[in-house]
Amino acid sequence: MTSLSLGYSPCPNDTFIFYALVHKKIPLEGFSLSEQLEDVETLNRMAFEGRMDITKISFHAYAYLRDHYTLLRSGGALGKGCGPLLVVRHGHTSIDLTNQCIAIPGELTTAFLLLRLYEPGAKNIIVLPFHQILNAVQQGKAEVGLIIHESRFTYQHFGLRKILDLGDWWEKMSGYPIPLGGIIMKRSFDKELVNLMEEKIRQSIRYAQMHSEEPRDYIRWHAQEIEDSVICSHIDLYVNEYSLDIGPEGEKSIRFLFSEAEQKGLIPRSPYDIL
Repeated sequence: MTSLSLGYSPCPNDTFIFYALVHKKIPLEGFSLSEQLEDVETLNRMAFEGRMDITKISFHAYAYLRDHYTLLRSGGALGKGCGPLLVVRHGHTSIDLTNQCIAIPGELTTAFLLLRLYEPGAKNIIVLPFHQILNAVQQGKAEVGLIIHESRFTYQHFGLRKILDLGDWWEKMSGYPIPLGGIIMKRSFDKELVNLMEEKIRQSIRYAQMHSEEPRDYIRWHAQEIEDSVICSHIDLYVNEYSLDIGPEGEKSIRFLFSEAEQKGLIPRSPYDIL
């Protein structure tokens, strides 16, 4: 039996997607999984070290890893109306992204890549875990916050206001859904196992959708302080048709992101396709 390491985040969309798979609610057929849950920027760094066989990844990070990993068609985070936001304190009226200090959730996050596509001069940054960014902006440790995940549902509670929706900007500029993150698998595994893993992730998603109450304790335990209403909103937004299969539109979106970033020198060019 093949033993595979699997990395994903404790965010509600990932724990929803992988619940059935790691709890053996669906047959694994010849392989076993050992999961490790980390925030996405930690997973990005671990993928650079080749530590995980299968892992959640920011598409920004994947741009550097196409020679070692292939993208799975299922399990990813793409969509519309789900992009990163830039927020500031209320009363903060002078916005200059080229000079003001911006708190970001990681230099390898797709959010940071989108910010640099929008404003290449945005270089005065501090890197914080994504869940600390709202407090940092509220307390004046950063003038602007680049927020992702459930923070898009809670920033108003911190007395902050949105100045830019990078997802909305991306959709209008490209015409495509925004590609945030995907699931990648080492290219050293044969195509049959890659295809099987894609299908098992689809089955895991469908199981969670059909038994929506069953994964809730698992999701809540990892979400910790997130309110139930925010958990539901998070899953509804990030688990969608692209999670089951990125589809032709998703493929075009990822390729367009990489093409734009390559042309601006933000990521390296690669002879490898995304799949």
